[in-house]
Amino acid sequence: MIFVLPLLLLAVAAVLGIVAGHRGADAARPDDRPLALPPVDAPDATSPSCTRLLAALPATLTASPHPVPRLPLAAPAPAGATAWAGTAGGDPVVLRCGLPRPPELTNSSALIVINGVSWLDLSQPGRDTFIAVDRPVYLAVTVPRDLGTGPVQTVSDTVRAILPATN
Repeated sequence: MIFVLPLLLLAVAAVLGIVAGHRGADAARPDDRPLALPPVDAPDATSPSCTRLLAALPATLTASPHPVPRLPLAAPAPAGATAWAGTAGGDPVVLRCGLPRPPELTNSSALIVINGVSWLDLSQPGRDTFIAVDRPVYLAVTVPRDLGTGPVQTVSDTVRAILPATN
């Protein structure tokens, strides 16, 4: 009888540890519910360039600490848009294609080149927003900073492969 209580407590502790471990794994898993995106001005969102790009984008983006899957968009989904999950409870990665020329883009704008694509960096605290400015259409990708640079690198690879440079 003396050994029953310690064994019972050990069994309960093991079960609680397993349950907590599963909850922790769920908390680290990105959200995969349909994402509602508001419409934005994107006059070229239905262009052949955007259609080809959206079809070629990968189902998963490289990110830190783990890759993030593409999310379904809630209806009505705006044309020219797609998204990938962020970390659990975090903002998603959002790509919008067919945007108008950004007013921040001038002859003296500092651009960064990522994997062969020229981007205008419009980053804000907590997230990085890059607008591709050397392709037939303008497109923006917004990445939560906690995901690292992998998402914009992966998007750049696809942009470079699908859309010819215009400059």
